[in-house]
Amino acid sequence: MEPADVLAIRGLVSDHPEWSRYRLSRELCALWDWRTERGAWKDMAARTLLSKLHERGWIELPKRRGPSPNRHRLAPPPPWAWDTTPVEGSLRSLGSLVIEEVSTSPTKRDQLRSALASFHYLGYRAAVGENLQYSVHDARGRLLAVMVFGAAAWKCAARDRWIGWNRRQREAGLGRIANHSRFLILPWVEVPHLASHVLGVVARRIAADWERKYAHPVVLLETFVEAGRFRGTCYRAANWLALGSTTGRSRQDRERTLRVPVKEVFALPLRADFRRDLLG
Repeated sequence: MEPADVLAIRGLVSDHPEWSRYRLSRELCALWDWRTERGAWKDMAARTLLSKLHERGWIELPKRRGPSPNRHRLAPPPPWAWDTTPVEGSLRSLGSLVIEEVSTSPTKRDQLRSALASFHYLGYRAAVGENLQYSVHDARGRLLAVMVFGAAAWKCAARDRWIGWNRRQREAGLGRIANHSRFLILPWVEVPHLASHVLGVVARRIAADWERKYAHPVVLLETFVEAGRFRGTCYRAANWLALGSTTGRSRQDRERTLRVPVKEVFALPLRADFRRDLLG
């Protein structure tokens, strides 16, 4: 973010001390004409940005007056009766896989949430903003894996250098990148090449799925793999590109002393001309 942008936000806050955080986010959207592809204000994105600037000490926001009017309040995932019988063998032995986008199906979405909450080391958080959620079943209907794609990281030095865009281009094009935020193969499933195969199948359909749901395309996928915990083998096998690593500093660390796990950055272009699309 440029210094002029921070000064503009400070001016907005100081000129209107009576405004709530919600009102400030709406006014910021109007000031920047910050809209989705369908023309709606990106007020959740604006509110997240304001909160991060406040946490870093760059601006001083008013105290919270109450819950956000459009905050996603999600009940804990429902309990699920898991069949933990080991699934082993070859990819072919699973039969024809059924890969579904389940973000609009309450029951299937609950199963996905429960799987992530129970077995993923990061758990599950409510998806805010545009997102797709996939479940993977074998030919007999048994759940094998789940994955979630959502909003791209606001900034990522390795990715941004690789794309070659400036701040304005990034702000305009970020909605055309999807972040692969969760990927879980259930712990009793041990089938070689399953992860890379699923990644490949989803990569071939996600652009159409995204456009069907949100009326605009995505042209690039990204993900962050925690170094030391994972090697990113399935992403490499599925032809994702290793772009570098993060700095290992928390975005909430004002003093730049708090260390967090370093993550390897991977990306997968969905079209040969993805840069032309992102750079405008």
